[in-house]
Amino acid sequence: MLQNNSTLKSHINSLWNTFWSGGISNPLTAIEQITYLLFMKRLDDMEAKRERDADFTGDSYVSRFNGTYIPYVDETLYRVDDGGTFKYEEQQVANKELDEAKKRRDKSELRWSFFKTMAPAEKMLEHVRFNVFPFIRSLNGGTSPFTKHMANAVFIIEKPLLLVEAIKQIELIFQEIEKDATQGGHAFQDIQGDVYEMLLSEIATAGKNGQFRTPRHIIKLMADLVDPKLGKRIADPACGTGGFLLGSYQYILSDLVRQKDPSKLVKDNDGFERGTLSAVLTEDVKKILEDSFYGYDIDITMVRLGLMNLMMHGIDNPHIDYKDTLSKTYNEDAQYDIVMANPPFTGSIDKGDINESLKLQTTKTELLFVERIYTMLKMGGVAAIIVPQGVLFSSGKAFTQLRKKLVEEAELNAVITMPSGVFKPYAGVSTSILIFTKGGETEHTWFYEMNNDGYELNDKRSEKFKEGGVRDYGDLQDIVTKYRNRNTENDTDRTAQSFFVLKSEIVENDYDLSMSKYQTQVFDAIEYKEPALIFEELEALEANIQAELKTLKDMIA
Repeated sequence: MLQNNSTLKSHINSLWNTFWSGGISNPLTAIEQITYLLFMKRLDDMEAKRERDADFTGDSYVSRFNGTYIPYVDETLYRVDDGGTFKYEEQQVANKELDEAKKRRDKSELRWSFFKTMAPAEKMLEHVRFNVFPFIRSLNGGTSPFTKHMANAVFIIEKPLLLVEAIKQIELIFQEIEKDATQGGHAFQDIQGDVYEMLLSEIATAGKNGQFRTPRHIIKLMADLVDPKLGKRIADPACGTGGFLLGSYQYILSDLVRQKDPSKLVKDNDGFERGTLSAVLTEDVKKILEDSFYGYDIDITMVRLGLMNLMMHGIDNPHIDYKDTLSKTYNEDAQYDIVMANPPFTGSIDKGDINESLKLQTTKTELLFVERIYTMLKMGGVAAIIVPQGVLFSSGKAFTQLRKKLVEEAELNAVITMPSGVFKPYAGVSTSILIFTKGGETEHTWFYEMNNDGYELNDKRSEKFKEGGVRDYGDLQDIVTKYRNRNTENDTDRTAQSFFVLKSEIVENDYDLSMSKYQTQVFDAIEYKEPALIFEELEALEANIQAELKTLKDMIA
């Protein structure tokens, strides 16, 4: 897998260094520009494959690069002046007398495979900036979320040599991907997605309002717990780069592999079973998946990254939109079967902007998002949400109201506490996962205390290994196994790592959901020696010291 491919990591680091040394040092800005280039490469490869497949099967296929376009810049009008300087004859591009037909160029010139070898570098930059990028921005038609949110996107690479070097590094990355896919037996699309996820991981600072990127192994854990199926509508009201939507997508495809040929499942780096996605990604499956994932965010940069992230993983027309799901503009209640989210932990919303369907008397986003997720679900729908620990026990009126709602108006299936280092290096906040079913009835709730997530709980977050170099998955697989096989008769030991708590007891404790409230602490008995014996030992020790001191004194006398 990617995590073990040092060559691939080296190429990705070189790509980052290329942008930093080229003057684009802001991680979000850099990854936007890298994303555009990756997408240009990805689009060309995808179209080439579809064309080959159509030729092989005899089916007809009209490529996105079929037809002609009118160039904004005709790079053939460049010339070298007497001093050796590369100049552009701008007056010729503005010549209104040129015949329309003569202006038109073949769209094949917009392909990565065409412009990657353009020379000189100035010519390549102008072509990519003014011809290829506008084509990419309008790719899915005027009404698609992708085109809408790409409308104001800007290609800001201004240094020709930066573009040339970036293209070179991306070519090396994709060559290594193909090598890994061939020699390592990994699906090209899977590794390609991992590359993009690794690029996203470079966004190592907290975003606005307490937003941080959710670790992939926690996303995979939550997907395994909610068990999404093909055909279900899945949403994230604060989706960021789309990590939870992708986690659901990959789980669904792996589940299809499990049904079709379980032998093709392999354990990934965190112990989760995953299959070769391309093995089950048929046109019929793709059609269903295209209408399965919905994400919303209030940061337009994150919306673009989320759109690109899903498209890089094979979802051609993702439904990710720029929208504040807490505001009055959002009206998609009872629409989804599954909601997975890690909404912003801190911050507040103006009271006058809060949607009327949200009844909690608060402006705190960490509470309003949980209620929003509840309203988004259909009856019988399931949610898995990451919340700060304070949501579980704070005595404020809105906190208590929310917990009461989850216990009384839903089936609160599980509360899984996580160690405070899970979100390092972004933040050290303590968090929990809440899992509930809308419309169900809480009889008892399963609690689990995660102590080990398979990574060091420090800023480096290095993988843990057992003796002999065996990967330590921590509690991740234990959580999945015990959650799926939980039984109230067996899970009653309050000294254990997991146990059930009856609804009546939760109600008696003012709907407190902190695990420590119900845990029985076990203290190891410590046996102390009798004082007289301790004094005897001290006297013997002192006598021994005095004897040693006398010996030393005699030696130097």
